[in-house]
Amino acid sequence: MGNPATLFISIASYRDPQLIPTLEDMLRHARHPENLHIAVCWQDDRDLSLFTRRGFIPAGSRSVAGHEAVAFHFQQARIELISVHYYASQGACWARSLAESLFEGEDYFLQIDSHCRFIPGWDSEMMAMLHTLEEKCSRPILSSYPPAFVPGEDEEASKKRYVSRLIFREFNPQGLPMFSSTPFESPEPVRGSYLAGGFIFTRGDFVREIPNDPQIFFAGEEIAMAVRAFSYGYDIYHPHKPLLWHYYQRKEHSKVWGDHTNLAKEQGAVEMAWWERDATSKQRVRAVLGLEPAPDVGLAPYGLGKTRTLEQFEYQAGICLQNGTVLPEVMGAGKVNFFPDPPASRSEWLCRQHAWYKKTLTLKKADYKADTDDISALHLSVYNQQNELFHKCTFARSELDELRQKTSTEEITLPVEFKTTSLSKPTVIRLCTWSDSSGWGSVTERTW
Repeated sequence: MGNPATLFISIASYRDPQLIPTLEDMLRHARHPENLHIAVCWQDDRDLSLFTRRGFIPAGSRSVAGHEAVAFHFQQARIELISVHYYASQGACWARSLAESLFEGEDYFLQIDSHCRFIPGWDSEMMAMLHTLEEKCSRPILSSYPPAFVPGEDEEASKKRYVSRLIFREFNPQGLPMFSSTPFESPEPVRGSYLAGGFIFTRGDFVREIPNDPQIFFAGEEIAMAVRAFSYGYDIYHPHKPLLWHYYQRKEHSKVWGDHTNLAKEQGAVEMAWWERDATSKQRVRAVLGLEPAPDVGLAPYGLGKTRTLEQFEYQAGICLQNGTVLPEVMGAGKVNFFPDPPASRSEWLCRQHAWYKKTLTLKKADYKADTDDISALHLSVYNQQNELFHKCTFARSELDELRQKTSTEEITLPVEFKTTSLSKPTVIRLCTWSDSSGWGSVTERTW
């Protein structure tokens, strides 16, 4: 018998009342809690006695990366906390980076958020699934958006049983790919191109090769890490059965963008407002994706590896980062997120690409109704900066009434989605009502 496998777990927690319940559930369901080293960047303002009152046993402290890491023993596991006031936070990846500074060369690595629940024997299940994948490739990663749960009295019943894979959703205004997910059924894990920041499981070497970039605030975290991991030879797989659950939305919980406001900056509570860090962060992600030059000091150690190229990633994912376009299969019914073979011709591959745009437009009553209330239809058109028509659609009166019935106010939301081969961007939406009795109404404009 060899030495038992060790597992390093990284958790970034921002003012999250679910942190301790997450730790308790994790350790209650672990097959080998004695082999777990849990590192938490705790961004809060509470006293550490919160942990001792729940049975965590103090076990000394050490200085790491300029911060004190306080150790606890709980349910046979070793837990280390780097405690910082939430006003000192610099974002999700900064917190993940601090947690990773406590890595001690463990065999496996798990990155999660601080609001999760776990299946019985989750640690052994993850390792066994990864071992099976290592028969197919040398460097697999397990990652997905875990199924949902809601804490509380009906917590167990709330746990969803589906699994999902990450898919492309859209390019954001900075040209960064953003993701969503779609359910799937399979007897084994399925290949993918994207990973989820809230669940990554792989070998421990990942921490040293693909460390979290502390300058990435939040948006863009997942595409940057997916591309970097790919360039180092890692292959992403989406688990075919639930391994853990995740609490989504959390509307009642504090978020960094609610605390790190312009007012907080004016009052001296924070050094930068959240949107300032976010803007700088997105520039850095764009540099990783080759969309703009790298900063003068370079990106190392947070840049690309030399095993595979950015172009190879684009072929695998079916997206062209520079043009902001995707293959039809990516947005089609199949929501393809992995293409196993590169194209025979780059030029033909580019010719098959389309730019996809999706937006939800909120309209007030005056936008879709006249004083006489005899509107027959609403016409919507999208134009680029050169005033070229990109897209047009018409909403009949019956469709508008149906949308209105779905809300408790007079506002309605219109879905706008279209594709184009043009590389210019939509800039303006024009709305105009039509009445069978009185003709065209006035034209109003919205910025895309």
